[in-house]
Amino acid sequence: MQFKTVVGTVVRGHGVASGQNRNPRFPGGTIQMQKPVFAERGLCLDAYFPGTINVSTHPHRYIVKQAKHTFRQVKWAVDAPPEDFSFFDCRVVLRTGQRVNGLIYYPHPETKPEHFQDSATLEVLTEFIDDLSHSMTLGLELNPSQLLIMSNPD
Repeated sequence: MQFKTVVGTVVRGHGVASGQNRNPRFPGGTIQMQKPVFAERGLCLDAYFPGTINVSTHPHRYIVKQAKHTFRQVKWAVDAPPEDFSFFDCRVVLRTGQRVNGLIYYPHPETKPEHFQDSATLEVLTEFIDDLSHSMTLGLELNPSQLLIMSNPD
């Protein structure tokens, strides 16, 4: 698989995926709640930390080409409508040069009821990474047949 690298910055998310915002509707976070539903559909997320790393690729944006996995009409919470989700291969490249395998977690905006990301921010699932902090710069390797990175015409 041929990866293309884009440089990104870790940005603060909504804290919903990890449960850090302590929303009582999503005890333990949305990822923890969604894991069994995705496992039933063939995608095991047990190797990943139950939260996302939000990476801004600004001034670039991404274009969805072909997901590795797509799940339609996922009913994962009692008080939330069904959503569509896609997952894409990625690797996080740390300052040390270490590469960490991951997945881009993409709740389809047209079915997502709240907590939207801008067109330059990707949500990344990986194992827990020590010393990760907001404003940190890192590389994000993406499969261009799955996600294409484009310059944002500002």
